[in-house]
Amino acid sequence: MSVTDSIHVDGEWRSAAAGGTREILDPADATVLAVVAEGDAADTDAAVAAARRAFDAGPWPLTPVAERAELLRRVAELLQRDREEIALLESRDAGKTLEEGRVDVDDVTSAFRYFADLVSNSAGRVVDAGSPDVHSVVVHEPVGVCAMITPWNFPLLQASWKVAPALAAGNTFVLKPSEITPLSTLHMVKLLVEAGLPPGVANLVTGPGDPVGARLSAHPDVDLVSFTGGLVSGVKVAQAAAPTVKKVALELGGKNPNVVFADACATEQGFDTAVDQALNAAFIHSGQVCSAGARLIVEESVRDRFVAELAARAQRIRLGRGTEKDVECGPLVSAQQLAKTEAYVASALDEGAVLRCGGERPEPSGVRPADGYFYAPTVLDHCHRGMKVVREETFGPILTVETFADEDEAVALANDTEYGLAGAVFSADTARARRVASRLRHGTVWINDFHPYLPQAEWGGFGKSGTGRELGPHGLAEYQETKHVYENLRPEPVRWFAG
Repeated sequence: MSVTDSIHVDGEWRSAAAGGTREILDPADATVLAVVAEGDAADTDAAVAAARRAFDAGPWPLTPVAERAELLRRVAELLQRDREEIALLESRDAGKTLEEGRVDVDDVTSAFRYFADLVSNSAGRVVDAGSPDVHSVVVHEPVGVCAMITPWNFPLLQASWKVAPALAAGNTFVLKPSEITPLSTLHMVKLLVEAGLPPGVANLVTGPGDPVGARLSAHPDVDLVSFTGGLVSGVKVAQAAAPTVKKVALELGGKNPNVVFADACATEQGFDTAVDQALNAAFIHSGQVCSAGARLIVEESVRDRFVAELAARAQRIRLGRGTEKDVECGPLVSAQQLAKTEAYVASALDEGAVLRCGGERPEPSGVRPADGYFYAPTVLDHCHRGMKVVREETFGPILTVETFADEDEAVALANDTEYGLAGAVFSADTARARRVASRLRHGTVWINDFHPYLPQAEWGGFGKSGTGRELGPHGLAEYQETKHVYENLRPEPVRWFAG
């Protein structure tokens, strides 16, 4: 298999300076999908230098807002043109179903269109200085060179949440996708070029977090670093960025509660909906979602019936290669993630959890290739906050069950986490649902739903889920500097000093 020149610097595709390569594996059977360049610090420095030149001396930061918005809209059209091709790349590379891949492409398209519209309608703010002789305005300008480090679970989606607002604001960037799922991101950069983006504005380096991500975070010519990934890596990014006092935006995952009150299950339709949504919350993309509802917190009076039905349905989830018909859930992304999932389940059982379903690799009986990274959807009952599986982000198909007796206990359990990305409350009592939602310390709270998001609404978390926000107006503001311009229309001597 030939090596793809996957490093993009100053408008040119190239191999790694040191000749490094990496095999990209299909998680459904561990076969090689592609071979890409494995960049290092030298490649990273070259990409940053190109982005620096393009920002300091290139046309993009000075391009009128309307033209920048129009380019983003062209990218959106190209994404839809290549929808099936990109969805297939996303499915085969990340292991998700083909339909999930299509949804991701549509969501990426929406992000580009949203930020095109948002920046088109953004204008400076006139400030009343209290004098007709003063014109005072607050304007927004691009930050400069942006470093973007994206995760393996939603490669294209997470890249778009950074690339679209950065370009809308007039920045240049260096993008580092996950070293294990870079293929759809490569395609997106090709579409940026096709859409007419000037050379040097969009640069990409494929390679590992160390040295590529580490170098980007510490680089003195980078003005902002935006990172989506795990807490441990996020702390390293922040530490590396601190000496240069660059802007830092971090989305570091979550341990997200799904609170189900008994009144949500009072009718058969309500019960069916709550169980279905709990499955959706926990097992979409094999649980490899930062906002996965991995903690089910259900009212004690309905726990037995709820968990029994949940486990029965979880056992019927159809596993397989994401491109196959009728498959509902694909493999984990890597052997490392599979081993991590197995370790979390083992620790939970050692600490007293009760296994209701799953807890093993499915038998290779036609459901999947024997060498794929599959793990059965797993429900662990009788869990508590002292357990590692409840405290830490597992990023696998693991759902833990805790119970509560009243509203205050439900809120206390839901907030008893160092994270604070997302959460949900299911209740037939609208007043109660809204009251509980207002008390949850999480960046996104769903009521009687789980997982939907809107490009026009901010996304991000409290606590150790990170800093800053993506999407919405604040998602654009992350990539802008705010400047106050004060103009004296009738200048004259101040006479502060007698001389």
